[in-house]
Amino acid sequence: MQSALMRIALALLVFALILQRYNGQMFEEWCIADEQTPDDELQRALDWACGRGGADCRKIQRGQPCYLPNTIRDHASYAFNNYYQKFKNKGATCYFNAAAMVTDLDPSHGSCKFEFTPDN
Repeated sequence: MQSALMRIALALLVFALILQRYNGQMFEEWCIADEQTPDDELQRALDWACGRGGADCRKIQRGQPCYLPNTIRDHASYAFNNYYQKFKNKGATCYFNAAAMVTDLDPSHGSCKFEFTPDN
């Protein structure tokens, strides 16, 4: 009887921790460039995200906090994430013609902060 009560108590504790983390920031996700995607594909996706896609790419311009490192992959990661966070609650995905992927590791670095928008 005592072991059954212990199992129930443990199950309730685990459930409570899961709920607490869900209500907190346990499920944060960012959209970044896939390491395996060639630069030319990343550039096309980056151009779309910063153009027709509507991402705010001002922070990856020269002299801005996310300009360095000045690589297509880093700039694409910032642009992809900005687009994803801005439009995910309207049905947008982190796909970019298979050039991007979702991560639960915050890609922010130094003064370059990658936004996170909670799901509605």
